[in-house]
Amino acid sequence: MATVMELKATARPSVGKGAARAERRAGKVPGVIYGNNQPPLPISVEDRELRQRILAGRFLTTIYDINLEGKKHRVIPRDFHLDPVRDFPIHVDFMRLGEGATIRVSVPLHVVKAETSPGVKRGGAVNIVTHAIELECSVDNIPQYLEADVSSLEISYSLHLSDIKLPAGVKPLVREDVTLVTIVPPSGYAEEQKAAAAAAAAGGAAPGAAPAAGAAAPAAGAAAPAAGAAPAAGAKAPAGGGDKKK
Repeated sequence: MATVMELKATARPSVGKGAARAERRAGKVPGVIYGNNQPPLPISVEDRELRQRILAGRFLTTIYDINLEGKKHRVIPRDFHLDPVRDFPIHVDFMRLGEGATIRVSVPLHVVKAETSPGVKRGGAVNIVTHAIELECSVDNIPQYLEADVSSLEISYSLHLSDIKLPAGVKPLVREDVTLVTIVPPSGYAEEQKAAAAAAAAGGAAPGAAPAAGAAAPAAGAAAPAAGAAPAAGAKAPAGGGDKKK
């Protein structure tokens, strides 16, 4: 069950740019509640309270009961606008939620267990490719976030949406093979891999190379020593060799 927060609001007696500016001068943010086959309802929310809710995070995935003059409206924020210069909210939209309704939400991705990843231990870095995932779910089952466990990832390996388990009743609206996280190799890693491969190739026996020191003696049938070479100690003299006595 999703957590439901409360938010106070007042009805706006008039709409339009002039009325919206008057609300902002009074320390309020103009907004509207719409949807569920009912007419739009212009409201105003306290600027300070709304700003705190937005800065707290997960604003667009949190369900609210808006207390409007004693009557509660269950809604979810769908959009908000910030002043481009001073970065404070200037408008907010809420969508009514009927019982058992299904909605589309964008849920953030949280990477976990990065410190135990073998790729990270070898100097790699976690690169988050997809920061949020579009999902379809019931209003009572909205996940606050999805976890991406990278504890088994090596360097240059990736985690995809199909690799993580979604909560029951939650359907992704993107491809299941979409890449979520990749372990990026450290600087110079490619050159190190090439050098290691070259060293491994050079370690094999090259054709015509001299045997290493301490190598085994040539097998039987090998070529005889060069002429003039001294026989090994204890070896028999060649047949017919040496001067004959007359």
